[in-house]
Amino acid sequence: MPIISSSNYQRPKWLFNGHLETIYPALFRKVELIQPEKERIVTSDRDFLDLDWYRQNSQKLIIISHGLEGNSSRPYMLGMARIFLRNHFDVMTWNYRGCGTELNHQPIFYHSGATYDLEEVVKRGLQDYREIYLIGFSLGGNLTLKYLGENQGKIPAIKKAVAISVPLDLSSSSKKISSRENKLYSERFLKTLREKVIRKAQHFPEEIPVHFLRNIKTLADFDDYFTGPIHGFKDSEDYYRQNSSLYFLDKIQQPTLIVNAQNDPFLSRECFPTKMARELESVYFEFPKYGGHVGFSSTKKGIPYYSEQRAFEFISSDL
Repeated sequence: MPIISSSNYQRPKWLFNGHLETIYPALFRKVELIQPEKERIVTSDRDFLDLDWYRQNSQKLIIISHGLEGNSSRPYMLGMARIFLRNHFDVMTWNYRGCGTELNHQPIFYHSGATYDLEEVVKRGLQDYREIYLIGFSLGGNLTLKYLGENQGKIPAIKKAVAISVPLDLSSSSKKISSRENKLYSERFLKTLREKVIRKAQHFPEEIPVHFLRNIKTLADFDDYFTGPIHGFKDSEDYYRQNSSLYFLDKIQQPTLIVNAQNDPFLSRECFPTKMARELESVYFEFPKYGGHVGFSSTKKGIPYYSEQRAFEFISSDL
C-alpha cells in the first residue's frame, strides 16, 4: 500500500522536540474514565492475565496493548479507550505478565513477541464479540503486528489493527534507546526491570540468575542475560531476530495502520521501511514529521490526541 503522505499532525508549539513530545504526556497527562470491570483469566500454562473491561453492550470490541513497563491504566491507554467508548465500541485493556498489581506465577515474564498471551486475550474476546479490533503501543504494537502475521487472517472476527510508535526492528531500536541521548529513558526502564527480576528471583532462584544484574548496563544487556534465555532464546540477538514484527508484516491479512513519528527518539531508521511499505497489500504506513514516542499531544485541551483520532478514523473507515 502507498505510504500515507497526507499526515496533518501539528504538535503544540511548546513541545518543540521529540523528547518533550515523549515526556510531557507520559508525566502530566490525566485521563478521566469510568472504573473498569476487572477480570483475571487463567492461561494455558496456569499463569494469569488481568483484564480491564469497559462495556456498553456493543458487538464491537477494541483490545489495547501497552508498551514496555506500562500497564492497562496508563494515560495513553485510557485516552485511546475513551475515544472508542464515545463512539459506541466496547474496550478491553490488559496487563502483561508482571505488569499488573501482582507478580505472575511462572518464572517467565512478558516480552515483545509473547503472542501466546495476546492469543489468550483474543480468545476471551471471541466469547462475546463478533468484531474485534487490535491496537498496540510501542512494544504492544510489535506484539500486535507479530500476532497478525503469525495468524495470517485465520481469525475472521479480527477486522483491523492499528500500531503506534512501533520498534519494528528490535535490535536496532534497542541500540537506539540505549544511546547517550536516550539514557534518561533506558535507565528508567532498567530500574523497574531490575526490581522485577529481584522479586521474581525470590520465588525462582534457580531459574532467575540474579547475580547477572551486575552486568546490566543497557536494555540489550538485560535482554541478553534475562529476556532471551528466560523465554527460550539463545541471546538478545536471537530474541530480536525471532520477534521483530518487521519480518511478519508481509503475512498480515487484515487492514492495518502503523503510525511512527519521524522524530521518535526510540525508533531506528529500520522502523521506517519505505520500500517495503509500498509493496505490502494490507499494511498502511504513516510517518508524521512530529509526535515523539507515544506522544502526538493535542494542541487544545479536551481534543483527542492525534494517534487516537487516526486509530478511530482508520478502524471506522470502509477499508
